[in-house]
Amino acid sequence: MNVRAKGESKEHSDGWLLKTNQLANWRESLNTKADSHRFSRLSVQMPGVTVKDVNQQEFVRALAAFLKKSGKLKVPEWVDTVKLAKHKELAPYDENWFYTRAASTVRHLYLRGGAGVGSMTKIYGGRQSNGVMPSHFSRGSKSVARKVLQALESLKMVDKDPSGGRKLTPQGQRDLDRIAGQVAAASKKQH
Repeated sequence: MNVRAKGESKEHSDGWLLKTNQLANWRESLNTKADSHRFSRLSVQMPGVTVKDVNQQEFVRALAAFLKKSGKLKVPEWVDTVKLAKHKELAPYDENWFYTRAASTVRHLYLRGGAGVGSMTKIYGGRQSNGVMPSHFSRGSKSVARKVLQALESLKMVDKDPSGGRKLTPQGQRDLDRIAGQVAAASKKQH
């Protein structure tokens, strides 16, 4: 029986000489690195709740309530008399429509950054009735879209994108993810 004492060298087929304790230390370091790498990947693959994970209607309602409660959103004076598009016949029935539109706009920017006033008018457009003639698509109000984006810029939730349009700021994304977490927790309690 061939027994080696600790510290004796062992010859490999490569011709390298390694001491047995160095070999053991090397194996331990490999296991430790592999374990730490495996655990670090677990934390990266398990993010919190985002806006994409919750019901969009509940999220927009919760965000609109948050914007109204904060009192920091600059609401124009003409909100009670304006139509939201030329194809609309009446002003909105909801007196808090500006908060809802701001919440919906921020959600759209979260999902698709780089959207500007023109793309917001396309998103909030609709069917224009032409009487007996065929209906056609009509864009939403540019003034409303511009004022909503300016109000969100004053809250530091949205910023101008160098490539055009507006984008969500890191602070805005953090706020939206936090509210999405609250919505997800509330929906879990209901079920």
